[in-house]
Amino acid sequence: MALLGNPDMIHGTRFTRRCASLLTPLLSAALIVGCSSDSEDKGGPSKNPKPSASSSVTSDQGKALEKQAEEALGIGDEDETGDLFVESGLERASDGIHTRPVLSNGKSYTLAVVCSGAGEVRVTVTMKRPARQTVACDSVPVRQRITDATAQVEIDVDGLAGSSGIVGWRIDELAK
Repeated sequence: MALLGNPDMIHGTRFTRRCASLLTPLLSAALIVGCSSDSEDKGGPSKNPKPSASSSVTSDQGKALEKQAEEALGIGDEDETGDLFVESGLERASDGIHTRPVLSNGKSYTLAVVCSGAGEVRVTVTMKRPARQTVACDSVPVRQRITDATAQVEIDVDGLAGSSGIVGWRIDELAK
């Protein structure tokens, strides 16, 4: 209340009045532009597109898809076949998988790949020559045997246009 009794606070100094007279039109223009640009874009596409929950996987959806992929591959479960676990992982379908596992020469392995989500991914396994396979994102694992492995094995999984979700892989050494 003491501030109201101060004549400078009620009427302002010349500097304060000058700043207020300059800032008022600027703030008004910013408010008008902000409000009008929001109302103009309601029917059309956004000038600055932002990801929405419908266009990308939300955190809860991503976790559910990760769990589906892990369950389909048996990640975290004990292997009852006697095969020896080598490596596994999960990635977003949009990021893909690009791994170069260290395998023992002459041994045989099983590669399992699963995609949980929508669309399809392309799996490429390269030892001497590339072998390609398209996999649907339906949470059903696809298995491929790698026999007489070489030290240089490349595994690449790339999401095809419109694919989304989680891609998982698991490599096991076959028991003898």
